[in-house]
Amino acid sequence: MSAASPRIAPLDPASATPAVAATLAAIKAKLGVVPNLIRTFARAPVALDGYLALSDALANGGLSAGQREIVALSVGQANQCGYCLAAHTLIGKGAGLSEADIRAARTGGGADPRDAALADFARRLTEQRGVVGDDDLAAFRRAGFDDAAALEVVALVALNTLTNYTNHLAGTAVDFPPVPLEIAG
Repeated sequence: MSAASPRIAPLDPASATPAVAATLAAIKAKLGVVPNLIRTFARAPVALDGYLALSDALANGGLSAGQREIVALSVGQANQCGYCLAAHTLIGKGAGLSEADIRAARTGGGADPRDAALADFARRLTEQRGVVGDDDLAAFRRAGFDDAAALEVVALVALNTLTNYTNHLAGTAVDFPPVPLEIAG
């Protein structure tokens, strides 16, 4: 979809219900801007509230901000979501990921063995629709992750798949510095 013609237009905050307007105002106060994805979710307040609730809950999980971004980048690449790759490249840098870390996460790898296992597990969960083998879970555990972390990754994959699919459906205009879908050699 072109940036000029999304299939589902982001909601103009001026036309939002009072409850949605308050939510959008809170996001703007926190981020300084309301991203197009959030304004698109605002078309369905239940989807917006669900996304925000799950996102907030997962921000308090056992994985660090950088690890959550590794999952987001791995899932975004597997689902070919240009919007989310752009957003999470920027957010990942803010969470301390280097360009090399970002590239590695997008390919399901990482320089650090734990980061590599995390990115690979997230990619496999995404590509295999959650049906991973015993060997996949064992490799994740060998990297030092426990079952709680495995379930947290499932929740992060679900959250990121929600945003990826929303962007695919809506044709959300990218309002972050764009990144190519193809990973340079």
